[in-house]
Amino acid sequence: MEKQRQPSPLPVSPGAAARPPEPSSAAGQCPEWTVVFDLSAVEPAERPSQARLELRFAAAEATAGGWELSVAPAGASPGPVLLRQAVPTLGTPVRAELLGAAWARNASTPRSLRLTLALRPRAPAYCARLSEASLLLVTLDPRLCHPLTRPRREAEPAVGGSSGGACRARRLYVSFREVGWHRWVIAPRGFLANYCQGKCALPAAMSEPGGAPALNHAVLRALMHAAAPGAAGLPCCVPARLSPISVLFFDNSDNVVLRHYEDMVVDECGCR
Repeated sequence: MEKQRQPSPLPVSPGAAARPPEPSSAAGQCPEWTVVFDLSAVEPAERPSQARLELRFAAAEATAGGWELSVAPAGASPGPVLLRQAVPTLGTPVRAELLGAAWARNASTPRSLRLTLALRPRAPAYCARLSEASLLLVTLDPRLCHPLTRPRREAEPAVGGSSGGACRARRLYVSFREVGWHRWVIAPRGFLANYCQGKCALPAAMSEPGGAPALNHAVLRALMHAAAPGAAGLPCCVPARLSPISVLFFDNSDNVVLRHYEDMVVDECGCR
């Protein structure tokens, strides 16, 4: 089970997201910044699965060719450059993946992370100013991992079907004659309403590519059910996106009315 920490800036010795000291650059060069991230809250047994550095810079004039970001370990003497990355624009946050660069993928997380950052234009231009630095760290604790049984794929009919298989929308045609609405509904004679059915165990609780996004609560509930089935039930397969239909009908005064009814057709289903 993957243990994800809050994707907010980690404390910096402690407090702010980053601590930029006075620029320590030579004359005519852009400044460098030192950022310190306090990682002492991470347990030694945890292994990082993602470490993303996010930087925001103050507005700077456009530079032909963009900038180049370099990240190096901070210390008394300049250390080797851990990574270099092209930065085409500063209008959006600059992100750099540190896992595999700042420390090995299978290594334990350091107690603190001290980095020297430099952003230099590829052509003579104005220097940028660092306004915020944050670190998104995702760790995996092997002690909390449990083997999960992959559910067997089952063939599902296009119309109706059993409760087996992953959570998805199933076809259901509603006939207004069968429900007794044909006496006042002019058109349509029916519509494809659909319904949701299926399992929400892992990995079915995760969102399918292009489907409705999975709720964190549903994923965690499925993980808890896999680890301890008696602690919590599985999420439910419910509509995640619905669309309206238009109905032409007679009202109580025998007037012909066209009305749009919201949330009548199930387009997507998800685990909730």
